[in-house]
Amino acid sequence: MEPIIGGAEASPPADLIKDATVETFEQDVITASMEAPVIVDFWADWCGPCKQLGPVLERAVVEAGGKVRLVKVDIDKNQMLASQLRIQSIPTVYAFFQGRPIDGFQGALPESEIKTFISRLAEAAAGAGAGGGENPVDDYLNAGEAALGEGDVAAAAQLFGQVAQADPQNLRALAGLTRCQLSAGEIDQARATFDLVPDDKKNDPAFAGVEAALSLAGDSAGADLGAAQRDAEARPDDPEAQFAYASALIGAGSLDAAIDALLALIEIDRDWNEGAARQKLLTVFDALGPANPATTRGRRRLSSILFS
Repeated sequence: MEPIIGGAEASPPADLIKDATVETFEQDVITASMEAPVIVDFWADWCGPCKQLGPVLERAVVEAGGKVRLVKVDIDKNQMLASQLRIQSIPTVYAFFQGRPIDGFQGALPESEIKTFISRLAEAAAGAGAGGGENPVDDYLNAGEAALGEGDVAAAAQLFGQVAQADPQNLRALAGLTRCQLSAGEIDQARATFDLVPDDKKNDPAFAGVEAALSLAGDSAGADLGAAQRDAEARPDDPEAQFAYASALIGAGSLDAAIDALLALIEIDRDWNEGAARQKLLTVFDALGPANPATTRGRRRLSSILFS
């Protein structure tokens, strides 16, 4: 007998389906995805398709028997988180595994497609648990992401480039190659690679943060860090000087220090230049990604500043 939505039997197991906030996102999504795929459903109470998708998604997750988990994020109650993850329409669904987004979709899909989506996630997790799948392309991509995470940009670029050469439409390869070029300071090449991606694919989870990183690279190019630092020290209460210093730090690749500088500016005047410091800070968070410790630390401090 099917449980009645809203009835006593409809309550899902607490460890399978949760509501997340900006404070719990790291634990409920990033950390939890190290054990099993976590599906994140971005929704709002006023959204009709969200109300259509939600119960179907919950039922499919419960039927999967623990192979995947579901986290629901109300974008009205978590606007900063939705902005950071660049949620532009709802319902939007992302799937995270081992700390990074690996799949996703937008809109209310039929139940059959949702079950296929969940089966695909479960198979990916099973393949990773068995030491990787049999697809050599995935092995190259996984190795490239590992190399980039360890700071070996040259090796990562070679791996991503080999996949992209064989399959010019491979989104993970293009995203990885763009990140490598950004890390190497090859801004024009990174933009050229990103431009190869069809417009309707640029919101794919594989590109989370890439567009933000390109924006930061363009805005901060050519800044004189030494001069900006001296000016900021001479004018500690001047928002314009502090913002220029933060931008110069971004241009130098010192994103952790830039986060601190932008947070300090927000404490001085959160509304300066129509909230420019906060918008720049959110772009930095986008570029780093939600799993980065600097993002987590900065996001918590920003919440403390804004709601104190």
